Amino acid sequence: MIFYDCLTAPSPRRARIFLHEKQAPHEVVYIDLMKAEQMSDEFKLINPSCTVPVLKLDDGTILTENSGIAAYLESAFPNPPLLGSTDAEKGLVASWNSKIEFEGLYAIAEALRNSSPMMKGRAITGAINYEQIPELAERGLARANAFFDKLDAQLEGREFVAIDNFSLADISAVIAVDFARVVKIRPQEQHQNVIRWRTSLADRPSLLV
Repeated sequence: MIFYDCLTAPSPRRARIFLHEKQAPHEVVYIDLMKAEQMSDEFKLINPSCTVPVLKLDDGTILTENSGIAAYLESAFPNPPLLGSTDAEKGLVASWNSKIEFEGLYAIAEALRNSSPMMKGRAITGAINYEQIPELAERGLARANAFFDKLDAQLEGREFVAIDNFSLADISAVIAVDFARVVKIRPQEQHQNVIRWRTSLADRPSLLV
């Protein structure tokens, strides 16, 4: 397999952690987003949407979304299970991962991409340019702060986000919490459960790659 990665972006980091947890053998090709390598004609042949991560399978199949990459890796490398083991666990992991994406990751991205001078004219990732909308940045910040409150409530008395073991929901939540720093949002005094949970994962090898 070939994994197209970028060390400075949150989205490929999610897939990178998943790959590391699965210990799935793969090669890595780094795409420099700061140099707009994702917009090159060469990369468009791999992913016309001009985004990372991308996982190219041994048979040539190309997966361009975190959900698809996770689904493939869970099936091809079942241990350790990261999408849940029982029917109920699978439902919980999928539900919480969706909440984290929509209420956390997308909110933070909305705040960043609609306010950063470096992303002027690039308010949405992909092949098409979109102008920034400052009001969306304000809404993104409000949504991100609300997400931290929801995550803290979920982690009350829990070691992990969705089920009793580390899962994709934890991976996505770690990315969201770490990514929020770019818009100057960090866990506050009222988020002791988030702080405890993130501290407990600080030395997990997959989160250090």
